Formats: sequence, structure tokens, C-alpha cells
Amino acid sequence: MKPDKEFLFRLAQAEPSELDGKALEQMALLSRRTVRKPLIMLNSTTPGMAAGAGATRQAVRSYLQERGMDAEVSETGSIGLTTEEPVLSIQLPGRTRLFFSKVTAERVPALLDDVFHSSIPSGQVIGQLPVEGQESWNDVRNLGELPFFALQERIVLEHCGIIDPFSLAEYVGRGGYSAFLKIIRSYTFSEVCEMVIRSGLRGRSGGGFPTGEKWKAAADTPSDQKYLICNAEESDPGAFMDRSLMEGNPFQLLEGIAIGAYAIGSNRAYIYIRSEFRDAIARIEHAIHELRDYGLLGDNILESGYNLQISLRKGPGAFVCGEETALIASLEGRRGMPAPKPPYPVTSGYLGRPTVVNNVETLSNLPGIIRNGPDWFRSIGHETCPGTKVFSISGRSRITGLVEVPTGTTFDVIVNEITGGVERGRELKAIHVGGPLGYMVPPALLDLEVTYENLKKHQLGMGSGGIVVLDDRTCVVSMVRYFAEYADRQSCGKCIPCREGTRRMAEVMQRICSKPSEEPEQTALERFRGIAEMEGLAAVMKDASLCGLGQNAPNPVMSSLRYFMEEYEAHVFDRNCPANICTSLRSWFIDVDLCTGCSICAKRCPAEAIIGTPRHPYFIVQEKCIGCGICFEVCKFSAVFSK
Repeated sequence: MKPDKEFLFRLAQAEPSELDGKALEQMALLSRRTVRKPLIMLNSTTPGMAAGAGATRQAVRSYLQERGMDAEVSETGSIGLTTEEPVLSIQLPGRTRLFFSKVTAERVPALLDDVFHSSIPSGQVIGQLPVEGQESWNDVRNLGELPFFALQERIVLEHCGIIDPFSLAEYVGRGGYSAFLKIIRSYTFSEVCEMVIRSGLRGRSGGGFPTGEKWKAAADTPSDQKYLICNAEESDPGAFMDRSLMEGNPFQLLEGIAIGAYAIGSNRAYIYIRSEFRDAIARIEHAIHELRDYGLLGDNILESGYNLQISLRKGPGAFVCGEETALIASLEGRRGMPAPKPPYPVTSGYLGRPTVVNNVETLSNLPGIIRNGPDWFRSIGHETCPGTKVFSISGRSRITGLVEVPTGTTFDVIVNEITGGVERGRELKAIHVGGPLGYMVPPALLDLEVTYENLKKHQLGMGSGGIVVLDDRTCVVSMVRYFAEYADRQSCGKCIPCREGTRRMAEVMQRICSKPSEEPEQTALERFRGIAEMEGLAAVMKDASLCGLGQNAPNPVMSSLRYFMEEYEAHVFDRNCPANICTSLRSWFIDVDLCTGCSICAKRCPAEAIIGTPRHPYFIVQEKCIGCGICFEVCKFSAVFSK
């Protein structure tokens, strides 16, 4: 349903109390709070498609076609429950919307048969979304009552998984663009900056710098041209907040960009995004085209005298381009390398002009702040950092996905109460917060309130918000080794402290995890010496590196040394991995009394390290063994063991 421009703008600027009955009815239909025919919505974002949502969508269409049923099939974003994908929602006329989990293609016919006959399969239903005036389903809990949602406060994620990311009308029907239209008609640039300053919004990319102060610095710098750049690079492995926001609700991001550009007096904005984010790129490009078609982008927007163009720019996917000066260099067509500061981008950035760089989550907060006021935003979360924070949860957690909680919420609430902790029978070892440059947090510190200042007191940080949950099957040393090697590969090489420091860290971690026979002359004391020198190396990197990559690369090593020294000692002195993960420290043997000579281990060994004669005991040549453990996995007679 595509309304005419006049009605859409009237809807965006009016309060519900100002609309007549017919307009309210149209508003309910546009927002899909009510439907005239069955509506089936399927998460088509990256997690959903990876779980098979494409085949599910085809199965839904085949079902409707075979039965000659008139129903609308639409796309939506993720409600945050990645472990339950593909998630499908169904809304019948006059009823609330139902959400179902793990709806694979083969489950579609039975599920739709049940729902269309008003029978709810209890094993698959997640919950229902209550809507005023619509009949609820009996014995089905509201989404907000579920443990996963009950402790969340969804502001940025409010519409993700609920609305069609391709529909501007649906976004406007739920209050979208009322904030932007409000400021361009009623507020000056400086007044918008002051509103954001009063709200206390801080950058959600890791540093936590006050957003309004950054804007004011750019707005107060004289220039004939200013720029706003949305940093959608999101290069941290394990973090997928920004990507999900762009795929689930691109119009909210674009409205935030428009508000930010207006506040600093800019008529030009860019979205810098990783080129491999194909689905997010497609949605944003479609949204920009629709906004231009409705006159919400371009020249003299709604005869306000304000002009704005938003363009998409695809980056190469380099980790270092997440740093704002490296991002700007890449945007200008140069190699993405950080530059010394000052000057800061707010005074001399893109093409030498004042430039504000904000990330996706920061900008997506702005429509709510303008619509509800800065005091409303300040009332949420912690007083030193108002609002909410979106976290991506991955790893060994029972539930993985996206959660949005008020700042000041503890890690314990996020990891154990909202996402259910680790699997039954397992023990939580740690959480890793902030991506490859983040921190290892032990269980003893999970009761910390998550604010920038509080984490800093404990030499920790939240980074961009990626949380990896680790249980007792995880080797902390092996994981830190991966992060050290990642930082070494991603360093641009411009400054010596980062280039040489990340390489040295990676070498030390590799040596700790290497097979004893590979370094026969190295003693335990020499191995420990590399660990002992880490603190001095980290101090130099933090003080002398140009950008956040070099300054923060030591974080995983130093935090894990602080809280998990016993695992390092086991690797360094005992040459043993307690979690049995480090393959180079494992030595595999075959028990000749149990071996039947079936030869399957020899056939599957990738290093050809197993020799023998069929129907006689086999042997492992230790000099060739790479410790992969495939022989242990394939042996049916429990004849393979490790030392």
C-alpha cells in the first residue's frame, strides 16, 4: 500500500489525536497494526537467510498458490533471536501477530494449516505482539513477557522484526520522519545541537564521546561546506548490531543521518559501508530512492529551504577503516590509513572540511530523542551515559542474537538472565567484550554495571558492543592468540609501534601454543619471558600508536593475563592446554590392546602420520602428527587417547 505524498506528510506531522477516524484507520493499515487479509512476514536479513529463510519464503508462496489463498507475503528484519531463525510471523484480520521459530520449508504447510484454522502449534510459537483493538490469542504469551524481551528496553531496535524494511509508509505509520519534519520546520541548527547535548547521547562506537559536543564543534567551525559521515564499517568479528539495524530498519538510520546533517549545517552526507554487506546495501539504496521520490531528500525538502543529499560509499572491508581518519582517507580514494590528530575531523576532515563521523547505532537514536525530547532520553539508563546500548551475543550462549538494554545493566543480566547463560552441564569461563581489540571478563566481574566510566575503572571497556560467551570448552590462550594474529594482519603498517608491536604479540602467543618438539632449545623460562615483556610492549603501543588499532590491540592479552594467568602457566610450563583445544600441544597415541586394525584412522589422517597393517594395531608417528584429533573422532573402539 503506497499512500500519496500529501497524506503521508500529514500523517508524519500530526498527533494521533489530530486525525479523524478515516485517517486513523488508514494509519493503522499503513503501519500494519491492522490488516484486511492474512499477512505473513519472514525475516530476510543475513541470519534468517543463512538459516534457510529463502526456502521458507518459497514454501509459503507455493502453499498459498496451491490453495488459491489471498494473503500478503512480506519481508521484515530480525527480532533479535538469532538462534530461533528462520522466524516467521502471521497476522490474521482482527487478531494480533504471532511469531514462530525455526520455520523451515518442510514445516510451512502444517504450520499454516494450523494457524488458518485457529490452532496454535505450541512447540513453535514464540509469542504474540499485542495491538490495541485486536483480539489476542489464548494461552500465548506476549513477546514482552518472555525472559529474552522482558529485561530489554528497545528504542533503536523497536521496529526491527516488526516492519517491512522496504516500506517508507509503514515506518511513517509508526511515527517515522516526524522528528525530521519537526526540526526542519521549527528548530535552528544550534537548537538541535543543544537538544542532543541535553540528552546526554554519547557515541556508541566504543569511545563514548558526547555526540552533541562533537556536532557543536563542527557547527561552530566556519566553512563553505560541511559533511556528515555514517560509519557503517562494523569490522569487529562477532559484532552484527549495525548490520542488523541497516537490514531491519534503514529508514530510521536515514532519518537519524538527516537530523545530524541538519544540526551541523551540512547538505551532504555519506554512508561508508563494507562492500560485502550486500543485503544492507540493497535496503539502504532502496530507502534512499524512495525518500527522494517522496521529496524527503534532495533540494528544498518540503519547501523548508533545506537541501540534503545522502550517498552510499562501499569500503574494502579493512579493519583499520573503522577509525575515522582512515575511513575519511578511504572515502577520498586514498589508502585507508590513520592520520595524526589534531587536527580532528570536526575541524578538518573529508576534503579538508569540517566533518562529523558517527556510527549507525548513534544516529539511529536521534529520531527518538527529537520525537520524545532530551529529558525522556536522559530518564533511561545510567546518569553518566543515558539511553540504551545494543549488544550482539554470540559464542556458547544458549540464545545468540541482539539485545538492547538500558546503560548501567550488568553483564550478568545480559548473559545469564536475558540470553540464558551457557548450556546445562557447562560452566561459564568468561565473556569477551568488544571484538578483537576487546577484553576478557571473568565471571567474578559480571556484576559490573555497564557504563564507560565504570568499565574503565576496572581496566575494561565495551567497545562497539560485541559479546562472545565462553564456557569451559574454550581455551582463553588460543582465543587471545587468534586476536593477536588478527590485529597483526589488520595493521596498516604506517606506525612502528603498531606494526612491530602486533607482530611481536602474535609471535609470543604462537610460541606459547606451539608444539614442544618444534622448539627443542627453548626453555619454559624463555617462553615466560615473552609473557613478562608484554606489559612494557603494551604500554608503548598504547602511548605511541596513531589509531585505536595499535592502542587497543594489547587489550585481549593484558586482560587475559590479569584474570587467567593459570591457563598461561599451563601452556608455558606444563605445555598443556587445559581445554584440550591447542592442537600443537596435544600428543595422540593408539592403545595396541584396543586397536582392531580397521585402518579408518590412517585413511582419515590429513598428515599421513598413522602407519600399520590392516587387522593389526596401528601406530602414530609423533614427528608427523599435527595434533588435529581426527583419529580420536573417527575411532569406534576408543583406542585413541591423548597426553
